[in-house]
Amino acid sequence: QVQLVESGGGLVQAGGSLRLSCVAPGSPFISYCMAWFRQAPGKERELVAGISRSGNNRYYVESVKGRFTISRDNSKNTVDLQMNSLKAEDTAVYICAAEPTSWATLVATSHEYDYWGQGIQVTVSS
Repeated sequence: QVQLVESGGGLVQAGGSLRLSCVAPGSPFISYCMAWFRQAPGKERELVAGISRSGNNRYYVESVKGRFTISRDNSKNTVDLQMNSLKAEDTAVYICAAEPTSWATLVATSHEYDYWGQGIQVTVSS
């Protein structure tokens, strides 16, 4: 089972930037597709961005396209989410997720992930 630890959240003004990082120490990191989800109060959990094992394939929810970038460093077992031009509606708990499967299988299963971090709060003030 993979352990996921998030960092980098906090409070930022609208229009600002934050960079989230998720580390999976001791895991066969390259075996996992990775993703960032978010959950706002009273709302369902939402897939924000995903990245394939090699980093060659990415997915973004429409609302963050052009503002957020997901990346991974397989040598450091990390996946990052760079968030620019933040809006108040981006406020949520952001959660790192991992799934040991191919990108093709992940897409076919509508991005189902089995391993989750504890989440980290991102608050954007307007």
